Amino acid sequence: MSTATETTPPGAGGFGGPDEADLHQADLPPVARLATLTLALTVAGGVLMAAQYGKTHSFTAPTVLAAAAGVVLVVNVALLARAKAFAWAVFFRVFGWALLAYLVVAGILEFVFIYDHTPSHPLALFSAMLLLFAVDVPLILAFSVARWQPAPDTAV
Repeated sequence: MSTATETTPPGAGGFGGPDEADLHQADLPPVARLATLTLALTVAGGVLMAAQYGKTHSFTAPTVLAAAAGVVLVVNVALLARAKAFAWAVFFRVFGWALLAYLVVAGILEFVFIYDHTPSHPLALFSAMLLLFAVDVPLILAFSVARWQPAPDTAV
């Protein structure tokens, strides 16, 4: 035999409901989702290129994927820049260190492509995708940390 309190769904009795931090999330753009889309497009383009590396093939699909990823990244940054109540200091601190780490990773991969004598056209496209990767992942990390931090007072 169960009582009414045992059958009450979670969040219905005031416990587990949205708090102030959760409500603040509704005001933020979908940065993590768009950044994940950028990352998926970039990785898909890289996989297409790597699958046909050393063979004659068309760069159309990887170029379109890289261009689409670039457009999504620019839109994502533009939407985030419009956010008013946001912990920008925390965001830039995390973004800066993560960007440094991912630029080192991208630089090492770029060195491998150059050392392997990758032809100029594939190298340019690989380089563009590495740049997208090196900026996008720190954006995801920084936003994921800063979105839960208290925003400074915006009172004028």
